Amino acid sequence: MKFTGGGMLCFFWYSLFLVSSAFSAQSFKENEEIQRSQFPDGFLFGAGTSSYQVEGAYLEDGKSLSNWDVFCHTPGTIESNENGDVADDHYHRYLEDIELMHSLGMNSYRFSISWARILPDGMLGKTNPSGITFYNKLIDHLLLKGIEPFVTVHHYDMPQVLEQRDGGWLSPLLREEFAHFASICFKSFGDRVKYWITFNEPNLMSEFAYIRGLYPPAHCSPPFGNCSSGNSDTEPLIAMHNILIAHAMAVDTYRRVFWPKQRGFIGIVANAHMYEPLRDDERDRHAVDRALAFNVALHGDYPSEMRECPGLELPRFSHNEKQLLRGSIDFIGFNHYSTLYVKDCIHSACPLGGDHAIRGFLNTTGYRDGIPIGEPTGMPRFFVVPRGMEKMLDYLKQRYNNRPMFITENGYSSPTPQNELQDWNRIKFHKAYMASVARAIRNGADVRGYFIWSLMDNFEWLSGYTTRFGLYYVDRKTLHRTPKLSAGWFASFLRNNSHNDREEIRAASGHNNNIIFSQLEAKVAEM
Repeated sequence: MKFTGGGMLCFFWYSLFLVSSAFSAQSFKENEEIQRSQFPDGFLFGAGTSSYQVEGAYLEDGKSLSNWDVFCHTPGTIESNENGDVADDHYHRYLEDIELMHSLGMNSYRFSISWARILPDGMLGKTNPSGITFYNKLIDHLLLKGIEPFVTVHHYDMPQVLEQRDGGWLSPLLREEFAHFASICFKSFGDRVKYWITFNEPNLMSEFAYIRGLYPPAHCSPPFGNCSSGNSDTEPLIAMHNILIAHAMAVDTYRRVFWPKQRGFIGIVANAHMYEPLRDDERDRHAVDRALAFNVALHGDYPSEMRECPGLELPRFSHNEKQLLRGSIDFIGFNHYSTLYVKDCIHSACPLGGDHAIRGFLNTTGYRDGIPIGEPTGMPRFFVVPRGMEKMLDYLKQRYNNRPMFITENGYSSPTPQNELQDWNRIKFHKAYMASVARAIRNGADVRGYFIWSLMDNFEWLSGYTTRFGLYYVDRKTLHRTPKLSAGWFASFLRNNSHNDREEIRAASGHNNNIIFSQLEAKVAEM
């Protein structure tokens, strides 16, 4: 997960306005009964995490400091000055966490590999055997429980030395560094890992690291922010360019060297909001096209919407780089949380940098005439808009010839953290979004998997531990995992049972308090 999303070129903050609970019916009106039997055989249902957000053990067993270790220890960067030093202590509790997954009936688990744990000094140093051992044990125990590993090679974190020595993703040197790291992962784990993701949300990472300066290395320039260094109009393009080439190099290595024996699948994951025109006019409809192309582009070159954008100084791919990029994904992975309105900024004035080429000359917002597009959540730019999932799947189906798709993140955080265990709105959210996925599949979309974000509450980047997406509540003092009602619902769903059966949800969640259920019985009926 991420602090919030909207893509590299069209992203800024809006305040969260709480609305009355009467809005809930409007947000979830697309909800319908949903069962596992409505999905194809072999469909992957799971949950996700990432290394920095859950592992902890930040300096144990040979791991070096990552860019996020250093960033989080800088006062004022993270809410309440929290960090991932311990996180959920998954490094020491992975067996317990695998049992949680198994108890739910998940058949897949998405996680990422800590670059600093495998190559503490980058390719100039040695591979850390303790890091290899940890992920070998994690993968082996997952498979023993019938859970398919779905592995992300890079989920934001990298050895800090690569930032200091090489200049991070602004340097072409990182292409070879990443390809080397990925090759070690393929060699060490690929005999058992059949699904690989090279990068998680490079569009959002570039946005937050090099436009807004909110992620390491915290580069930006006005009007997007006031950082000590950076150029928000050019650096994100350089970073994305290097990331895409690094992705292509890693995929080429996998296919040439490892695929003949391992026979796995490899792709990349984009942060993918759906977009709707703020006004029903031609200018805003064209702005929607730009927003989608800028954020979910999977061509062997930059899409025409970017190349034709005046003032956007795109780096050039060489002929060989274009050949590597073309066809460099076996599947499309995307993280989808919400839908936003889009306003054209070519023909009208826009605030907060919307009139810059780097944003595609567009502005995004969750509000039209003061009315939110869907029910607000615990994230300022995440609204409950289930129709957006079906629209996104249909868009990807049409634009990319129905290439296999995985929904690698979809999740809900409550705007009111009280009664976290009784998370009925999270259940309704996933039911509504799953129903949207099922409709898209019935209409021909080749969707192969759905991963809930997240297995458990974890370190949610800039918001620390205050924002919670998990199926399991994690006590920050004891790190004890407690199932929320959504965990019980998910287990019931995966057994193909009725989702309105309160006894099933209670039993699967481990909640035995009859008072809770009698108080919420009316809410169950509404679901």
